[in-house]
Amino acid sequence: MAAKRSSDVTESTAVEAPDLESAASGLPHHGFFTRLYTGTGAFNVIGRRKTWFIITGVIVAIAIAAIAIKGFTFGIDFKGGTTVSMPATGEVTVQQVEDAYSEALGKDPEQVVTVGSGGSATVQIRSETLTNEETETLRTALFDAFQPKGDDGQPSKQAISDSAVSSTWGDQITKRGLIALGVFLVVVGLFIMLRYERYMAIAALASLVFGLITTAGVYALVGFEVTPATLIGLLTVMAFSLYDTVIVFDKVQENTQDFEHTTRRTFAEHANLAINQTFMRSINTTLISITPVVSLMIIAVWLLGVGTLKDLALVMLVGVLCGTYGSIFFATPLLVTMRERTELVRTHTRRVLNRRKPAKAAEVVQDAEPEAAAPSLAAKPAPAKPAPEKPAPGSRPVRPTASRTGRPAGKRNTRRR
Repeated sequence: MAAKRSSDVTESTAVEAPDLESAASGLPHHGFFTRLYTGTGAFNVIGRRKTWFIITGVIVAIAIAAIAIKGFTFGIDFKGGTTVSMPATGEVTVQQVEDAYSEALGKDPEQVVTVGSGGSATVQIRSETLTNEETETLRTALFDAFQPKGDDGQPSKQAISDSAVSSTWGDQITKRGLIALGVFLVVVGLFIMLRYERYMAIAALASLVFGLITTAGVYALVGFEVTPATLIGLLTVMAFSLYDTVIVFDKVQENTQDFEHTTRRTFAEHANLAINQTFMRSINTTLISITPVVSLMIIAVWLLGVGTLKDLALVMLVGVLCGTYGSIFFATPLLVTMRERTELVRTHTRRVLNRRKPAKAAEVVQDAEPEAAAPSLAAKPAPAKPAPEKPAPGSRPVRPTASRTGRPAGKRNTRRR
């Protein structure tokens, strides 16, 4: 029983980081929020890395499935097409505009949306690339059906505007966006590799790819249109994710500097302590970052009806959340997993565990002694009394003497004072 308990303690030491920092600082073990704000090991992130890997894998699988099944809704700037806009005067509805488009051209538009609210509201019609004749026919049909008013308040056909983007231009925008994304990833990987190490570069790039796939999957699920603003927001939140990851990695490097010369903590425990030390910084940065994004979604999109900003707001919100999650629960556990495969970390981990093993085993044996001591004491025989010695023939018997006075036992002191 004692040997089994000792082995269990030794095996669990590698994944469950001991609260050495809290013990040194004198903080109570049950002070969860105190330990959270002071960064003394309130969360055992590294010890539960398998759980985080499973959660990350499920999120990525759902995102990939959404992309494969639903696909993306690319804006006119990426795939080309024609956009026709007019003031939303009177009781113009999206269904009425779609019916007018179908009657004029004999086909349905790709998308009809109302942008803005009140007197500044406009109706935008997006379709495949139209010829000049088709565009003029559509403008005439919309003017006859809705009589949009110009700046002077009078019905005017000039109030209906159109713009066209060729498919060639859309392909160029797409290629340039992909090139910019690839250059960003390469530069980031080289910077982290030169500044820190290759394992940190791999973990940081994996976290960035996780954020990209997750954001793309959310866009595919909700069906939002992918526009140049989406690409700009995506590059912005990738930089934020990299910033948060570098902060954690910098603390990991600080804690693990010359770690092989000490046996207080394993590499995994040093990394877990670094996560806790930067945890509140990551939370506070995330809250400050998403506050203006949420304000943008509530005020600009829902209240003012500026629909063109919802793409930027969504990508920034999802990207910031994915960046924070990835830097804490994916990048650092992945770094520890890769480093533990190296001989240096494996050897150091064995040294730390072997150093703790005698103390843990002694504690277990000491706890088990009262259980084993009871039957041993009961079965132990009582010591036998020695037999009295017989005096030799012809010798005088020796009387026992008291230990203090030296007089024979039983003889009283009759001397008077």
